[in-house]
Amino acid sequence: MSPVRRLSLAMLLGTASIVAHAEDAWVAEARQLATSVPPKLLAVLTREIDQGGASQAIGACQVQAPEMARQASEASGWKVRRVSLRERNPKARPDAWEQAALEDFDRRVAAGEVPMTLEKAERVDVGGVPTLRYARALPVGPICVQCHGDPAQMDAGVKSKLSVLYPQDRATGYSVGQIRGVITLSKPAP
Repeated sequence: MSPVRRLSLAMLLGTASIVAHAEDAWVAEARQLATSVPPKLLAVLTREIDQGGASQAIGACQVQAPEMARQASEASGWKVRRVSLRERNPKARPDAWEQAALEDFDRRVAAGEVPMTLEKAERVDVGGVPTLRYARALPVGPICVQCHGDPAQMDAGVKSKLSVLYPQDRATGYSVGQIRGVITLSKPAP
């Protein structure tokens, strides 16, 4: 190989390495943000359940979850939200990209993958704007089934609170380990 060709190849590989590193950086940033919000919400819900039961936690979740997403969005520059194929809050309906991620995660869990490890990161075009998209699975844990599990097993107070706050609720019938939804992040690509 000629010296010019070797230099050209080295420059091309170096550029690819820089691009891959930049990709890795935004994905790592998104992953860190996506994994920081759910534990905060879980802490709030655990406290509310300890103080007043699962029905009290529903009201706290209705207020706190969107507030936490708003605060994370403002602090990070990412648009942060939680969505589901079976939403409780009508604002939590997925767009086409999120729906595809959720469906893929469901297939992967059914094939034996560990729900906590599932994520998708992609640079996409949204209305002509290059956009960074990230989704991380939100699996159902033992605490979640109190309000998202089998309705026949739910406390009467939980069912009552859900019917008042979420009359169109579709977010029940889950069992531990299923994908309840995703935390999804997006922002214009640099």
